[in-house]
Amino acid sequence: MAEDLAVYAVVHQPRRLKLPAQLIPQGAKVRDIERCLFDEELNERYFRKVAMYCYYPATEVFLELVNQGFKLAIGFSESFLRQAEAWDKRLLALFQKLVRHPNVELVGVEPYHSFLPLFDLFMFQRRIRWAQDNLEKVFGKRPLVTDTTEMLMSDGIYHALHGLGFSGAFLDGREWVLGWREPTYLYHQGKDLMLLARHYRLSDDVGYRFSNRSWWGYPLMADAYAHWLRETRGDFVFLAWDYETFGEHHSKETGIFDFMWRLPEELSHRKVTLLTPSEAIAKYKERSFHLPLPAYPCTWAGEGGMEFFLGNPVQQALFQLMLYAYNKALLTKNRGLIDLALWLSQSDNLHLIQWFGRSGSDAEVSAYFTPKEWWNLGPTSIAWEMQQVYKNFIKAMDAYL
Repeated sequence: MAEDLAVYAVVHQPRRLKLPAQLIPQGAKVRDIERCLFDEELNERYFRKVAMYCYYPATEVFLELVNQGFKLAIGFSESFLRQAEAWDKRLLALFQKLVRHPNVELVGVEPYHSFLPLFDLFMFQRRIRWAQDNLEKVFGKRPLVTDTTEMLMSDGIYHALHGLGFSGAFLDGREWVLGWREPTYLYHQGKDLMLLARHYRLSDDVGYRFSNRSWWGYPLMADAYAHWLRETRGDFVFLAWDYETFGEHHSKETGIFDFMWRLPEELSHRKVTLLTPSEAIAKYKERSFHLPLPAYPCTWAGEGGMEFFLGNPVQQALFQLMLYAYNKALLTKNRGLIDLALWLSQSDNLHLIQWFGRSGSDAEVSAYFTPKEWWNLGPTSIAWEMQQVYKNFIKAMDAYL
């Protein structure tokens, strides 16, 4: 039975595209190109909404919990941090207060929440190092453990991260990756970089199913969940959620905050010890196990593979445009254009079009995250206009070559 528990949450807000696509004047400056690509008014509206229902109440809850002994690991995308700096410095200060607490571990992430590790591991290394430095500057702590984007992990990504000196990284504990192994042990791939495998079923019981009235486990109570955690076979359970789980994906009315208030006490009754990821690595490193990682990346989205992001023709076309835009930006050697290409490689842009030609729970999740303002265009026009944003950017770079 698992005696230990590690909990991680990632805070991210995407930089949404401006739809319909805006024509970019020939010879436009980088700042003017940027204004044509991204809808900052839309981003601010969604940021303030999520701040009201999630970021403020959830952070207040976690502050109280860590003061009482709860332990939490937390990661922040640069996308979120820039929005907080621009639109709500008080919220940023509240997160800084949370991260400063000794029971909270700061985790590194790919700064723009981009798919950079899929097409340029060298640049990915540089960006992860930059994010590590920037997070230390913002929060006063240096991440020793890292996430990626959508918890991407593969053989190549593992070696790229190992070269940066992190002690640990995350992956989703899917059967097609772990094989006969359980997610409740510490792993590695022959190097010092340890791997914590997210227990996706127990994580998703809260992250996705908590407010689902048709789920057999509804309503999920803290005592039952603590029992499931304790009875899980292995050394420790690693749970990972979107921070927006608390108050945004599941509203206050679902009881999600009450659930979190009760959980630490129920864990204590069952003698489950809370650890940060670094503490879990220190405790179990000497008894960690070898895990051969696939060349094909795994992720925590959908069924755990890239089919969630590349499973329909629209996503595949958009990914090709991402790659084309990035490589063309490199040819310009213009740092501003390269930065815009990195923003355009956000995983969210493929997430938001997963529903095209599909049905089922994954499509419903994707449609939920698609801005409601876009639906006025119609599904086909959304797909067309998203691609046109990239095409317009690619054309605009001709003036810089």
